[in-house]
Amino acid sequence: MMKTKNKATAVILLSILLTMALTGCQTNGATSSEPAQNSTESSTPNEQATSEGVPDSTAPASENSEEQSAEAIKEGSIEKEGNVVLKELAFVYNEHTIAISDTANEDQMEQMLGKPDNLKSHTYSADDGTNMDTLIGFTEKVYTYPGLEIKTISIPEGKQDSIFHIEITDPKYTTVRNIKAGDSLDTLKNAYPEGKLLGNGAPDEEDDFRYEPSNYVDVMSFHIKDAKVESIQIYSLLD
Repeated sequence: MMKTKNKATAVILLSILLTMALTGCQTNGATSSEPAQNSTESSTPNEQATSEGVPDSTAPASENSEEQSAEAIKEGSIEKEGNVVLKELAFVYNEHTIAISDTANEDQMEQMLGKPDNLKSHTYSADDGTNMDTLIGFTEKVYTYPGLEIKTISIPEGKQDSIFHIEITDPKYTTVRNIKAGDSLDTLKNAYPEGKLLGNGAPDEEDDFRYEPSNYVDVMSFHIKDAKVESIQIYSLLD
């Protein structure tokens, strides 16, 4: 009888111990899972902030590279007064860029280049002996500076003078690609790869290197002597 009681008591004690052990495990499990949940929730705003600062990788490539795909417009490629005149058909002096077809009266020329050594003016007429019937009524002016000559023309009815011819022999006047009198032929070719020699191009002979747009009216011509630029002419053919 005593043995039976002892067995029953042992079973009851064992049941109580198992119940307490299970209860403790559940409590610990609930406690340990809560920080994990809080950690996940607290990291969510950071992840959102990070994702907002990073470009959407799923966006089309055309949208991401739209600004980079824009082509640069070459300087001087825009039409000017209906004529395809490259602004590169110009020279630079004291931060002034002076181009073919620019309007320039006497005051403007003096502001840009100073007072000329000589200024000539001629109005074409039928009896002036020039046989320039297409220019009758036009007034041509020639501005002469050391190493530089500029010609302007004004059509009848009071229109402004415009530059149609420039000749440069002084190295202080450079083209917009920084070519000047005295530069080597190789330097010229590197600066104007679109140009070409009109003759045989032998380095020990005289030749002309021409750069011109597709309209064949406005031209930049470099006279070559001893494989160097001797002079530069920029001009527009008059009708």
